[in-house]
Amino acid sequence: MSLDVFAPDESSSSESLTIGQAIANLQGEDLGLRMYAAWWLGRFRVREPVAVSLLIQALEDEADRTEEGGYPLRRNAARALGKLGDRQAVLPLIQSLDCSDFYVREAAAQSLEMLGDPVCIPNLISLLKAGLQGNHLVPNQPDFSQPYDAILEALGTLGATVAVPLISLFLDHPIERIQYAAARAMYQLTQDVIYGERLVQALAGKDLQLRRSALADLGAIGYLPAAEAIAQTLAENSIKLIALKGLLEHQIYMSPSNELSEGAVRVMTLMDGLL
Repeated sequence: MSLDVFAPDESSSSESLTIGQAIANLQGEDLGLRMYAAWWLGRFRVREPVAVSLLIQALEDEADRTEEGGYPLRRNAARALGKLGDRQAVLPLIQSLDCSDFYVREAAAQSLEMLGDPVCIPNLISLLKAGLQGNHLVPNQPDFSQPYDAILEALGTLGATVAVPLISLFLDHPIERIQYAAARAMYQLTQDVIYGERLVQALAGKDLQLRRSALADLGAIGYLPAAEAIAQTLAENSIKLIALKGLLEHQIYMSPSNELSEGAVRVMTLMDGLL
């Protein structure tokens, strides 16, 4: 789950900023305005070449650094580049996987997943191996050294079947959120229902945040057998609707004709009941 470094309220002046002003601010001296501009360019999907180029440059910024060694501008730039969909950002984002800032690495992994270029798979696997010692998880647990959930999700989305033996080891990770990310990736890569059902079982957990995570994962993989369980989960209807929307989109994508499948109708009926 990502941490937004700068995500202003919709009531702020975000919509009054122009593309030209945002691009100018990103090149300015004011660190706050630079960080805001990086967020804004991603939020409003500004795909102009100059914006992409400046965001890529921001991945190497040294001016905006916290006392703890974090790079707030780099984080926002990495997130924005994933939203803009320009694959010239792939190699710079791969380089960002080596950044000392945990949240830059997390944002880079998430954006590489969004950009969909499998060239980054070896680098993601290398990062995943930091949590392993041979064929086991590292003994010092819980291990928070890497954004394992973001890495696992990216590998699943990118179709990294070569990583299945490594991903399967994270099914036993002590952090439930990482277990769910591993199950999500394993289902995407193997289509074995055992992993989808593992996420369905997570919907009955006691922790609301973990139930939300499981809902997001089921929506991402489009696991139709989870439809009724999603609708009945103790969570906000808005989040359940997003998960069901993921199932519906998967059904529409898989349909060979313009007609709605039985599964799509089933999901739409459940969505109507939540509105």
